[in-house]
Amino acid sequence: MRDKKPELLVPAGGLDTLKVAVDYGADAVYIGGQAFGLRAKADNFSIEEMKQGVEYAHAHNAKVYVTANIFAHNYDLDGIRAYFGELKDTGVDAVLVSDPGVFTIARETMPDMELHISTQANNTNYMTYKFWYDHGIKRVVSARELSLAEISQIRANIPDDMEIESFIHGAMCISYSGRCLLSNYFTGRDANHGACTHPCRWKYSIVEETRPGEYMTVNEDDRGTYIFNSKDLCMIEYIPEMMEAGIDSFKIEGRMKTALYVATVARTYRKAIDDYMESEEKYRANMEYYKREIAKCTYRQFTTGFYFGKTDSESQIYDSNTYVKNYTYIGTVREVTPDGCVCFEQKNKFLVGEKLEAMGFDGTNIECEVQAIYDEKENSMDSAPHPKQKLRVKLDKELETGIILRRKE
Repeated sequence: MRDKKPELLVPAGGLDTLKVAVDYGADAVYIGGQAFGLRAKADNFSIEEMKQGVEYAHAHNAKVYVTANIFAHNYDLDGIRAYFGELKDTGVDAVLVSDPGVFTIARETMPDMELHISTQANNTNYMTYKFWYDHGIKRVVSARELSLAEISQIRANIPDDMEIESFIHGAMCISYSGRCLLSNYFTGRDANHGACTHPCRWKYSIVEETRPGEYMTVNEDDRGTYIFNSKDLCMIEYIPEMMEAGIDSFKIEGRMKTALYVATVARTYRKAIDDYMESEEKYRANMEYYKREIAKCTYRQFTTGFYFGKTDSESQIYDSNTYVKNYTYIGTVREVTPDGCVCFEQKNKFLVGEKLEAMGFDGTNIECEVQAIYDEKENSMDSAPHPKQKLRVKLDKELETGIILRRKE
């Protein structure tokens, strides 16, 4: 499978993040509209923003896919039909669905649209893939529960022109194929309609029926236990194995993540894939760089999930719901003034004299010292403590538009 370069598919929760994903190497970006996707709390895209995103992506030889992968109820169907009527004219390259009813409406309202079958559809065997192929589908997203050996079996038993899309990085869902009832049960917000409150990240104890009020931890950890909580998937060390399994598209999870996260994972996987396609020796030689860089965004501990077996991987579950955060997002350069200053909306506090790291598009990191900070009224500032300030900043290095700035914690 070495001869076919896999697609790098990166998430974007909003238009600015889509541009970051494309700038940092995504071959394709998947986004959600303002309804019928599974990330209701992301910024998401209006129809007009989709058109802008498509224009930007296509200008940079990247594709845009839209998620419409909820499990629909009767009251959703008329709205879905109207939504698809608008979606078909946005120029997007494909729409992801999981519900057969939604699939049927998509076929009726968007007959020329490429459709992909979401991981939510529980795609665990080659007969399922062949079923969808017989219905005109050329790409299906594998269930997260599959091993690489199982994906290899699927590849061997489906048509050559059918594509397999699989997750390579990001948060794992504790529920089978993402079909979670906890959020709806505890909060009334339905995960299968995109409103998940992530109760799998909460701390739980056991209460015995005849002893109300006595909270017993499930294990010896005196902070409680996080029995539903999963580590984050990271397959940066196993790109050859992913390719050998016959996966056509490497999907990164994270439509609710920051631009720093998107830039970090997109850039790292872009370089790793490109290095491997050049030579396995180059890929192996740069492994410490990939591992160091991928850890510079906020993440939970890493796991290989189910890819090497159901009972493998040092346990997918762990006893903490905390994130590892080594770097803080400062901003994305939106303009470079004639005098060399960079303009951006500030995301977190930083100071004059502080060292920042600029993320070059080619994988290099540029250390910059903050020499001066000016607000919108050109007032000089010693520090920028308030998020969302629009700033003009003098650095000791020249940067390009679109570069991400971050600070080591």
